[in-house]
Amino acid sequence: MLNRRTFSAIAALLFLAAGGMPALAQDQSIVVASTTSTQDSGLFDHILPLFKAKTGIDVKVVAQGTGQALDTGRRGDADVVFVHAKSQEEEFIAQGFGVKRFDVMYNDFVLIGPKSDPAGISGTGDIVAGLVAIEAKEAPFVSRGDKSGTHSAELKLWKAAGIDIAAAKGPWYKEIGQGMGAALNTASAMDAYVLSDRGTWLSFKNRGELDIVIEGDKRLFNQYGVMLVNPEKHPSVKAEAGQRFIDWLISPEGQNAIGEYKIDGKQLFFPNAEGGRS
Repeated sequence: MLNRRTFSAIAALLFLAAGGMPALAQDQSIVVASTTSTQDSGLFDHILPLFKAKTGIDVKVVAQGTGQALDTGRRGDADVVFVHAKSQEEEFIAQGFGVKRFDVMYNDFVLIGPKSDPAGISGTGDIVAGLVAIEAKEAPFVSRGDKSGTHSAELKLWKAAGIDIAAAKGPWYKEIGQGMGAALNTASAMDAYVLSDRGTWLSFKNRGELDIVIEGDKRLFNQYGVMLVNPEKHPSVKAEAGQRFIDWLISPEGQNAIGEYKIDGKQLFFPNAEGGRS
């Protein structure tokens, strides 16, 4: 029989072991702040189970606009940031909030619009001319208005078209402050134009009378990058597990997983990490 002292010692050890289990499980998970496009397109549903099967690390995604995702990283509320606004990403690194930026993949933006095409721009392939026509005719246009990578790209394109959208916008220009899926749903309901990343568009089901009206312009290129949040700024960052995720994304295995993700036979993202895909 166990005496009271021995029993107490065993109970204490079991308590410590039980108390340590959540910490151990926690060590096997990371938080990735990423864009709504990587989430809404279904990419994470495809690649994250593969990463977990290889490493045992669970990835919890916080899907936000790129600007919000970078702010999440600045606060130390994520371990990794995976977004698509290179100039903002480089600023994030320069400010010391990230360790190093890596290219991961690319796709492109497409201008979506109603099949009736009130601005008369379908098939022109010139995004700047298209925006000029939309503004001139005050055709309905939906903007994410959420400081995301897509919103940032949209604002640059208005500027390239010589339009000060802050001054030019009127009732025809609707800012919703939401993600890509919500913007496409709003455009579908309004029969409006909207800038979308191709991946989310290909996975979008509620198209209504919408279709691609402009694509292929080199100004629509859309690069994604990934960064580890700097543990020197935020000691709570799980640097080892976060770096394992980054290393896997840019490895031949991770790059192949990205490239193999398709919807209806169409590839959504094209891996381009340096030395990544074989």
